[in-house]
Amino acid sequence: MIKREAANTLIDLSKGYYIVVVTGPRQSGKTTLVQQVFSDKRYVSLEDPDEREFAEQDPRRFISRFREGAILDEVQRCPELFSYLQSRVDTDRRPGQFILTGSQQFGLLTGITQSLAGRAGLLELLPFSLKEVLSLPCAPADADELLYKGLYPPLYDREVTPSSWHRSYMQTYVERDVRQLINIRNLSAFQRFIRMCAARVGQLLNLSSLANDCGITHNTAKAWISVLEASYIIFLLLPHYRNYNKRLVKTPKLYFYDSGFAAWLLGIRDVDHLSIHALRGSLFESWVISELVKGRYNRGLESNFYFWRDNTGNEVDVIIEQGARLLPIEIKSGQTLTQDAFIGLRKWLSLAGDDAGNAYLCFGGDEGYERSGVTVLSWRQIGDLVMYI
Repeated sequence: MIKREAANTLIDLSKGYYIVVVTGPRQSGKTTLVQQVFSDKRYVSLEDPDEREFAEQDPRRFISRFREGAILDEVQRCPELFSYLQSRVDTDRRPGQFILTGSQQFGLLTGITQSLAGRAGLLELLPFSLKEVLSLPCAPADADELLYKGLYPPLYDREVTPSSWHRSYMQTYVERDVRQLINIRNLSAFQRFIRMCAARVGQLLNLSSLANDCGITHNTAKAWISVLEASYIIFLLLPHYRNYNKRLVKTPKLYFYDSGFAAWLLGIRDVDHLSIHALRGSLFESWVISELVKGRYNRGLESNFYFWRDNTGNEVDVIIEQGARLLPIEIKSGQTLTQDAFIGLRKWLSLAGDDAGNAYLCFGGDEGYERSGVTVLSWRQIGDLVMYI
């Protein structure tokens, strides 16, 4: 069994908080991780109708069964438990008593904020990181295979094709999770909306255009974007706020947490198709940024990533805040780099001056090197960078 990079963070949180909450998308490995790290704790899933009914009807007695604490899986299914958990840990202040997992941010994080503030530590677990996958015997051979397959754990421990797994994931997600989050009457419209989001991966988010293309209102598009964020399908990268005497765009960019799922939504059904697809570069960019996010989340840290773009089109894909220093990262999917690949970095470095830290360029080649004061990283070296940002 592969050891997740977040395991040490999970152990540290259990030493400092009475309750530890692990959230993230479905099938990202939350249950496997907590059972592996806390193998001595009793495991209860609130997806089980009998357990859920018991927890809803008599929450105090339900919790009293676990004198040494427990793992409570999919706890957002029974939000009534949060207040009773608060009473329990306020009386018994042993750290690491309860480990809670959940796949939806709305119900789960609202309950934590209202009832468990100061008592619960939070870990967001995304699918495998590149470093985790490269340790497996079935690791992707090249960047195209990685982008096509994605990084959800079941694709690496089961005999299942990426296409069939992503189709089932979509059906389960839409039919179950979305209906739990909001009352969507037209599921086909929501499915079309997700696919249109995939077609805009790596682009500035234009809600009006997205709504028009899907035949929905602007407010509906805004609400559905929030649903996709809450269920860890997409994330929005905000523009960096520092002006440098240039007018900056104020619109976020849209990315997917998993390139394989985004590729499936785009109708890509094999590696050869992906290698020539018009959005291959955008999928590669989305994957690199999601790897950076995973590196932060696995250490229990928040995202400190932005992008920079001025009104004349100059752009840097990622700006990382490290205290007073800013680290720029440019992303290019090709295996060969020309001088044009460094234009955005050079422009930003000339404006940032003393604020600028080390500059990086991530590309689709197999070997990294130094060039013109920029550290060039191959796609295989992304894992080496995320541990220091």
